[in-house]
Amino acid sequence: MLCELFGIASSCYYASNLRKPDAQRIRLISRTKELFNLSRGSAGSRSLVSMLRSENINVGRFKVQKIMHEAGLVSKQPSSNKYKHAKSERPDIPNLLKREFSVAAPNRVWCGDITYIGQVRIGVI
Repeated sequence: MLCELFGIASSCYYASNLRKPDAQRIRLISRTKELFNLSRGSAGSRSLVSMLRSENINVGRFKVQKIMHEAGLVSKQPSSNKYKHAKSERPDIPNLLKREFSVAAPNRVWCGDITYIGQVRIGVI
Protein backbone atom coordinates (compact mmCIF):
# COMPACT_ATOMS: atom_id res chain seq x y z
CA MET A 1 0.00 0.00 0.00
CA LEU A 2 2.89 2.42 0.80
CA CYS A 3 4.58 1.60 -2.51
CA GLU A 4 1.41 2.56 -4.36
CA LEU A 5 1.15 5.74 -2.29
CA PHE A 6 4.70 6.84 -3.23
CA GLY A 7 4.44 5.55 -6.79
CA ILE A 8 7.24 2.97 -6.71
CA ALA A 9 7.17 -0.71 -7.64
CA SER A 10 7.07 -3.15 -4.74
CA SER A 11 9.94 -5.10 -6.31
CA CYS A 12 12.17 -2.02 -5.91
CA TYR A 13 11.35 -1.89 -2.21
CA TYR A 14 12.21 -5.54 -1.67
CA ALA A 15 15.37 -5.31 -3.78
CA SER A 16 16.63 -2.34 -1.76
CA ASN A 17 15.71 -4.11 1.45
CA LEU A 18 17.95 -7.02 0.47
CA ARG A 19 20.93 -4.73 -0.16
CA LYS A 20 22.36 -4.38 3.33
CA PRO A 21 25.88 -3.16 4.07
CA ASP A 22 28.44 -5.97 3.90
CA ALA A 23 30.45 -5.82 7.13
CA GLN A 24 33.35 -7.84 5.69
CA ARG A 25 33.68 -5.49 2.70
CA ILE A 26 33.58 -2.44 4.98
CA ARG A 27 36.40 -3.94 7.09
CA LEU A 28 38.39 -4.67 3.90
CA ILE A 29 37.94 -1.08 2.66
CA SER A 30 38.97 0.30 6.04
CA ARG A 31 42.09 -1.90 6.26
CA THR A 32 43.04 -1.08 2.65
CA LYS A 33 42.86 2.65 3.43
CA GLU A 34 44.98 2.16 6.57
CA LEU A 35 47.68 0.25 4.69
CA PHE A 36 47.64 2.79 1.87
CA ASN A 37 48.16 5.64 4.36
CA LEU A 38 50.93 3.69 6.14
CA SER A 39 52.75 3.44 2.81
CA ARG A 40 52.44 7.24 2.48
CA GLY A 41 50.37 6.81 -0.67
CA SER A 42 52.94 4.80 -2.60
CA ALA A 43 51.39 1.31 -2.43
CA GLY A 44 49.55 0.13 -5.49
CA SER A 45 47.06 -2.70 -5.77
CA ARG A 46 49.75 -5.40 -5.98
CA SER A 47 51.55 -4.13 -2.89
CA LEU A 48 48.29 -3.82 -0.98
CA VAL A 49 47.29 -7.36 -1.93
CA SER A 50 50.57 -8.73 -0.57
CA MET A 51 50.16 -6.69 2.63
CA LEU A 52 46.59 -7.92 3.09
CA ARG A 53 47.58 -11.52 2.38
CA SER A 54 50.36 -11.28 4.98
CA GLU A 55 47.56 -10.49 7.44
CA ASN A 56 45.67 -13.63 6.26
CA ILE A 57 43.07 -11.62 4.35
CA ASN A 58 42.49 -13.49 1.09
CA VAL A 59 41.70 -10.92 -1.57
CA GLY A 60 42.43 -10.50 -5.26
CA ARG A 61 44.23 -7.69 -7.03
CA PHE A 62 41.22 -6.57 -9.06
CA LYS A 63 39.04 -6.33 -5.96
CA VAL A 64 41.69 -4.13 -4.31
CA GLN A 65 41.87 -2.08 -7.53
CA LYS A 66 38.11 -1.55 -7.40
CA ILE A 67 38.26 -0.57 -3.72
CA MET A 68 41.07 1.89 -4.44
CA HIS A 69 39.07 3.41 -7.29
CA GLU A 70 35.92 3.74 -5.17
CA ALA A 71 37.88 5.28 -2.28
CA GLY A 72 39.82 7.64 -4.57
CA LEU A 73 43.21 6.16 -3.63
CA VAL A 74 45.83 6.78 -6.32
CA SER A 75 49.32 5.37 -5.93
CA LYS A 76 52.09 7.90 -6.38
CA GLN A 77 55.58 6.61 -6.89
CA PRO A 78 58.58 8.80 -6.09
CA SER A 79 60.28 9.98 -9.25
CA SER A 80 63.97 9.49 -9.83
CA ASN A 81 66.30 12.46 -9.74
CA LYS A 82 66.90 14.05 -13.08
CA TYR A 83 70.24 15.78 -13.12
CA LYS A 84 71.11 18.22 -15.85
CA HIS A 85 74.12 17.32 -17.93
CA ALA A 86 76.12 20.18 -19.37
CA LYS A 87 76.03 20.19 -23.15
CA SER A 88 78.94 22.60 -23.45
CA GLU A 89 81.41 24.40 -21.27
CA ARG A 90 80.16 27.60 -19.70
CA PRO A 91 81.77 30.63 -21.33
CA ASP A 92 81.27 32.83 -18.25
CA ILE A 93 83.33 30.43 -16.08
CA PRO A 94 86.75 29.93 -17.67
CA ASN A 95 88.56 26.61 -17.29
CA LEU A 96 91.95 27.87 -16.11
CA LEU A 97 93.26 24.49 -14.95
CA LYS A 98 92.47 22.59 -18.19
CA ARG A 99 92.78 19.25 -16.32
CA GLU A 100 96.50 19.73 -15.66
CA PHE A 101 96.61 18.76 -12.01
CA SER A 102 100.36 18.40 -11.54
CA VAL A 103 101.86 21.69 -10.40
CA ALA A 104 105.37 22.79 -9.53
CA ALA A 105 104.79 23.78 -5.88
CA PRO A 106 102.05 23.37 -3.25
CA ASN A 107 99.45 26.09 -2.73
CA ARG A 108 99.68 27.25 -6.34
CA VAL A 109 96.38 25.78 -7.59
CA TRP A 110 93.17 25.22 -5.65
CA CYS A 111 90.26 23.16 -6.95
CA GLY A 112 87.00 21.90 -5.52
CA ASP A 113 84.56 19.06 -5.98
CA ILE A 114 80.86 19.46 -5.27
CA THR A 115 79.73 15.92 -4.48
CA TYR A 116 76.15 16.96 -3.79
CA ILE A 117 74.37 20.13 -2.82
CA GLY A 118 75.18 21.02 0.75
CA GLN A 119 78.65 19.42 0.95
CA VAL A 120 81.73 20.83 -0.75
CA ARG A 121 85.17 19.26 -0.65
CA ILE A 122 88.12 21.52 -1.30
CA GLY A 123 91.57 20.14 -1.90
CA VAL A 124 95.02 21.52 -2.44
CA ILE A 125 97.20 20.28 -5.26
